[in-house]
Amino acid sequence: MTPDVAQWRQRMPAAFGVSPARRAMRVAGWMAFAAWLVTSLWWFDFTPQRLWNGLSGLGTIVRLMVPPSPGELWVEILKGMAESVAMAFLGTFLAAIVAVPLGLMGARNIVTNILFRFSLRRVLDGFRGVDQLIWALAYVRAVGLGPLAGVLAIFTADIAVLAKLYAEAIENAEKKQAEGVIAAGGGRLAAIRFGILPQVAPVMLAQALYFFESNTRSATILGVVGAGGIGLQIAERIRVRHWDEVAFIIILMIITVAAIDFLSSRLRRRLIGARS
Repeated sequence: MTPDVAQWRQRMPAAFGVSPARRAMRVAGWMAFAAWLVTSLWWFDFTPQRLWNGLSGLGTIVRLMVPPSPGELWVEILKGMAESVAMAFLGTFLAAIVAVPLGLMGARNIVTNILFRFSLRRVLDGFRGVDQLIWALAYVRAVGLGPLAGVLAIFTADIAVLAKLYAEAIENAEKKQAEGVIAAGGGRLAAIRFGILPQVAPVMLAQALYFFESNTRSATILGVVGAGGIGLQIAERIRVRHWDEVAFIIILMIITVAAIDFLSSRLRRRLIGARS
């Protein structure tokens, strides 16, 4: 080995291949991952026989779902689907409204008090750590069975997430417009109202529409724990093994979510100025 090559190898060892120590670390990492994977499969009793039995049972359920049938209580199914959509809309709408001031208070270019902003964000992190289903169980005990518990669960779970997204959108807003409002004689509130909010309002509304679409799917699960909506209809029919009616409800849910996705996607494209 020439002196120049040895010098360059000493300066840039990564350019001459992986070192033995780094190779050993990679092998040790893969071995640790394999050990963790095998331990997890053993812990969960993941065996080929158990998996095959589960798939066989699922195949039997799928065969019983054909052909789908609305049953005699199809009016109750439609009412439950409408209730789920209304729950998702009302919960998302209230969360989007309340999240706007929280997003403003959590943005570093609006609130300069680091302690206040840090405390607010940690509180929002705590709310984001609790799933909608947990909130639904809590509200069912607090306000009783029905769609009100579902609306409150969606509202509580979405506030923190939307506030975080709104705060990030506000922080990425262009400063020149707000500075122009202040230069024209406007105050700080006017700068926020006319310089920042017009920039981020389409993004905020687009995110709220996406959450409405997502919450329509989530609202179907909340009914299983008694929070109203189509989930209660599904749980009742699964309990009595009316799989053909379960299939009809699933198809109805897919059509409803697809329609909401189509409408909200078109509206989002118009709001953010994109073209198909």
